[in-house]
Amino acid sequence: MVESASGEPDDGAAEVLDRPLPDGVRRRVVQIVSDGFGGLTVSELPAQLRQYARFTPTRRTKFAGNAMATALEGDALFRQRIGERLREAQPELTGALDAGSPPPAADPLDVAAAAYVLRPTGWVKLVTAAGEEALRADAERVDDETRAELERLREELSAARGQTKAETERLRTELDSAKKEAESMHRKLRGALSDVKRGEAALRKAAAESDAARAEGQAQLSAAESESRRLKARLSETEAALEASRRAAREGRSVEDMRVRLLLDTVLESAQGLRRELALPPVSVRPAETVDAVEPGRMTPKDIAARALSENDPAILDQLLALPQAHMVVDGYNVTKTGYPTMPLEKQRLRLLGSLSQLAAQTGAEMTCVFDGAELAAPVLLAPPRGVRVLFSKPGVTADELIRQLVRAEPPGRPVVVVSTDREVADGIAKAGARPVASAVLLKRLSRG
Repeated sequence: MVESASGEPDDGAAEVLDRPLPDGVRRRVVQIVSDGFGGLTVSELPAQLRQYARFTPTRRTKFAGNAMATALEGDALFRQRIGERLREAQPELTGALDAGSPPPAADPLDVAAAAYVLRPTGWVKLVTAAGEEALRADAERVDDETRAELERLREELSAARGQTKAETERLRTELDSAKKEAESMHRKLRGALSDVKRGEAALRKAAAESDAARAEGQAQLSAAESESRRLKARLSETEAALEASRRAAREGRSVEDMRVRLLLDTVLESAQGLRRELALPPVSVRPAETVDAVEPGRMTPKDIAARALSENDPAILDQLLALPQAHMVVDGYNVTKTGYPTMPLEKQRLRLLGSLSQLAAQTGAEMTCVFDGAELAAPVLLAPPRGVRVLFSKPGVTADELIRQLVRAEPPGRPVVVVSTDREVADGIAKAGARPVASAVLLKRLSRG
């Protein structure tokens, strides 16, 4: 329990203020705390107020008001120290409060602030009474100010009425003069409007003639430009058609020559191989050859490869690739995803191409490996191995379509082998004259080394 200056128990410490501290009282309390700072050491200050110890009283009141009010309310020891400084500064007021008889002539706000700090018996009533007194004083001040403002407004209204009356008379006189002047100006305006209308009519006529001439010129210019563009387009189309026809003629001759030469080589090697296989001696034309009869059918890659082997026997590839000018086209991902699907695509390609390179070296056959370019996020940086042509399909073209194009590009009669498990691909290339082989057969042959 907090004791008063006389050493007796302070009963006012148990009293509690049940409403916010009036603003006037709060300002006086903050001022008392700020003034009492100077008599306290830093160690005697609460921790949250030590940062303001070097401030001047004015700056302390401005920047630390809330902190000081909070510390005074919550820290009884700090409040007691401030009360001691207050007793030293205002002994008469604090003595009267301790005696329970505040001086009647004292300012109620000072009395309430001192009572809030010292907390004598009945301090809550003093603070409440000071707040009510402050409110009454504010109300009386506002009432006096309102009455004075009302009187001032009445005087201003009376003066304004007199001024308005005089201003009204002056404006009436000016209005009469303005009416006469307006009538004169109205007559002049009617004449000016007539002149303006005549001028506008002439201007519209000239503008219409100018627009007509401009439109006619623009139409002629547009027609000339359209004719010029049409002639340029005709010229460009003619030049493009001429160049295309020249390029087609050059490419057609080149491709056709290549196909004829390749077919000729194939026929020659096939004839030589067939002669060696059948051990036929060279003969000249005999009269019996002119007799109409059934001749042996021409041997095809399918007939030769199926003579004594199963479709799943990898040796069938050896027989097919031993044919003259044989060309094997491999559906790359179809083979790799059949044999080693868990590997990344890059490693699948490298493993298959390495095995095909060894097979090409062993057989001497032409080999082309086709991959689907649609599965690529970017162009593949790949150096094709020796003896193997590596192709990726273009955007919008599947590997199956590219394989069919390769088969159709070959001349009829050349042995072409297509390795793919895709039934649609096998059926399509078989109709074009190529020999389909399952991917598993190639994988068995490659595993043999």
